[in-house]
Amino acid sequence: MTFEHWLAFAAASAVMLAIPGPTVLLVVSYALGHGRKAARATVAGVALGDFTAMTASMLGLGALLAASAMLFTVLKWIGAAYLIYLGIKLWRAKPVIAGAGEAAETRPLRIFAHAYVVTALNPKSIVFFVAFLPQFLVAGAPLLPQMVVFEATFLVLATLNATLYGLLAAGARTTIRKPRVQLAVNRIGGSLLIGAGVLSLGLRRATA
Repeated sequence: MTFEHWLAFAAASAVMLAIPGPTVLLVVSYALGHGRKAARATVAGVALGDFTAMTASMLGLGALLAASAMLFTVLKWIGAAYLIYLGIKLWRAKPVIAGAGEAAETRPLRIFAHAYVVTALNPKSIVFFVAFLPQFLVAGAPLLPQMVVFEATFLVLATLNATLYGLLAAGARTTIRKPRVQLAVNRIGGSLLIGAGVLSLGLRRATA
């Protein structure tokens, strides 16, 4: 693998990751609602979810999803339903007053699990990796080392991207301490997650 191949992959990945998707919306929503502690848990879940999706692609699940309409549809509906569930839950969440039961509300392990499921169950991500990675592989060179480098690069970029969104949202949270403003933020974030879930139902294998 040449440096030019790696740089092209890194640049393309950075551009793709910068575009907000369901996982970024989840990171921002939790960071706004619960602060940096929740943002860190969400970022960790996103990183592990991306690792799962890329590994599944390498093992052939992406090709299977691309070939099986039923499997793709089932996974798509599960992921969309979960996003809508999280959106409704966030929309109905009550404002959290700093220092008053905030730790109990945050529950990092639960937030980590939510972020992981949303990221790992996105069939578009799995199929995307199958279509995306081969464009940067060097024919004739050992496959495994290239895949390891590309996967590590993507995970680092994905983690940095989610961390940046989380820190920006957590920083903005200090300016929205009023319960009425927090309630509005929760409902906006919840509505966006619900919208992302509904939009994901329109994914097709041909465009994934």
